[in-house]
Amino acid sequence: MESYRNKKKEIGRDAYTLEVCVDSTESALAAADAGATRLELCANLVIGGGTTPGVELFREIRAESDIDMNVLIRPRFGDFHYTGHEVAIMCREIETFAREGSHGIVIGSLHSDGSLHREQMREMIAAAGDCRITLHRAFDVCRDPFEVMEQAAYLGVDTILTSGQEADCLAGRDMLRRLMEKAPEGMDILIGAGVTPEVIRQFLAQMPARHFHMSGKKVLDSAMTWRNPRVNMGLPGISEFEIYRTDGDVIREAREILDRAWRKNG
Repeated sequence: MESYRNKKKEIGRDAYTLEVCVDSTESALAAADAGATRLELCANLVIGGGTTPGVELFREIRAESDIDMNVLIRPRFGDFHYTGHEVAIMCREIETFAREGSHGIVIGSLHSDGSLHREQMREMIAAAGDCRITLHRAFDVCRDPFEVMEQAAYLGVDTILTSGQEADCLAGRDMLRRLMEKAPEGMDILIGAGVTPEVIRQFLAQMPARHFHMSGKKVLDSAMTWRNPRVNMGLPGISEFEIYRTDGDVIREAREILDRAWRKNG
């Protein structure tokens, strides 16, 4: 099915995509230095897959690095069934990040019955202008993934980020294989959820996988020496004295695996 948007075919080394999701300048620079193809910029990654980042975070990273950045547009945690007010906010945020020079926009919207909300998707894609479009893991909770994939391609979605409709990509590997086999021309299936260097190695050996999404995060202890043990301001189980950052060594290992595959397969 033809899309009304122009596709850009990736060639060469970056035919093997390593997208790293980050929510801080420190993580972004670590990922860029370690060989990430691009970033997915988010806020609040530690809870529920992230939300829309602030534009000043985008600007700070852009001042330090010219790496391509996709920006997640998600107004809140929870489901992907959005009100008109939420879509209006998302469209304005998309326009802002497009003006700032975002490489791509990451979105997703569903009807209550699990079908793709094509009208809201069309609004958001129009707001994105020339930015590439990724359908995020709203896809993993849709009712009919193959129907949604075809509809998304027609709307102009370039990439689908998916775990194969399972909790992690290893559990979803059979579905991921089928999605790659049936993906419309020009659409990338970006494998996410539970991706590690070893998982990348397994997928490369088992199927024609080329596009991977990971955080490679590590937990750092807070620099705070004074800590009040009686107060917890976050969700249960999440400490104010732990900071999540991208581990450049993990990203570098993943990049090396993909580069070996590129040199072997071209």
